[in-house]
Amino acid sequence: MSQNTVATRPIALSNWLYFVAVMVIIMVAVGGITRLTESGLSITQWKPVTGAIPPLSEEAWLAEFELYKATGEYQNVSGPAGMDLAAFKFIFFWEWFHRLWGRLIGLAFALPLAWFWIRGAIPNGYKWRLVALLALGGLQGVFGWFMVRSGLSSTMTDVSHFWLSIHLLTAFFTLGGLIWTALDLRRLADGHEMPARWTATASWAGAILFLQLLLGAWVAGLNAGLASDTWPLMQGRFIPEYDTSRGFFWALTHDPFLLHFLHRWWAWVAVAALIVMARRVKPLQRQASIAIHSSFGTQIILGIATVWTGVALWVAVAHQLVGALLVASFAWGAHVLGRR
Repeated sequence: MSQNTVATRPIALSNWLYFVAVMVIIMVAVGGITRLTESGLSITQWKPVTGAIPPLSEEAWLAEFELYKATGEYQNVSGPAGMDLAAFKFIFFWEWFHRLWGRLIGLAFALPLAWFWIRGAIPNGYKWRLVALLALGGLQGVFGWFMVRSGLSSTMTDVSHFWLSIHLLTAFFTLGGLIWTALDLRRLADGHEMPARWTATASWAGAILFLQLLLGAWVAGLNAGLASDTWPLMQGRFIPEYDTSRGFFWALTHDPFLLHFLHRWWAWVAVAALIVMARRVKPLQRQASIAIHSSFGTQIILGIATVWTGVALWVAVAHQLVGALLVASFAWGAHVLGRR
């Protein structure tokens, strides 16, 4: 008998990866809260170990507040709005909790990985995948710091939407990798030695979905959700006015009105792609097809509600959370299509 069927524990590994995937989905929601409450720049230093402990004295809180006061966000936005120490503690909490949850995800992945490795419980061909997922998690933390650092100069009032998109899309890519690997391990336990392959359908549907997620990240980073609180029209017209004074490419990557417009209507291209994909998945596994339909349907409703409510906090957070569930369901469907 092969090593895959004797000493390894594919079901235990799969359950562990599903657990970490749930933690990543929660992380996406917490990141959304952090973004929407303008909390991301409240912690101006990166201390991977000691930063897990929040300020424990009034003096420590005041010192953190002084560091925040040097940022452009405080000097131009929150300071003139009258932020006091109590308000600072609120935004500090969300950024601290966001970073703490990231550390917990790292531990929840690294410690069991070491245990499974030592026990010889990892099947042949999976060690490199698990190490790659661990590396992605580490990169996620690095990208998160680059994102924060991009907004710390006195001339910036927010983080770079480019770094925000890299940070968020890396989380989504990691989530997809966790789901895919967990499904491969599940099938290995059922006697299917060959892992699923990436298909042409997954490629083109994934590319369309990726662009929609990228646009969504830019919309979030530029606060472009506030560009309109009406749907389907913007400014009383289908195509809104937008700034082309610095060229169309600049507008395509920076103008909040154009990006909001593209995000709300490219969504329907993504829906069409996901419908085609789900129809191809349905004969193979109906539950995966239902998951895809349910997630994109809910996502569309929440997207419109986010616009109509003027980006109400919990509606917008739900929109980002379901975005993560959509990525997970896409990974599931793509895996079903690639099974041999």
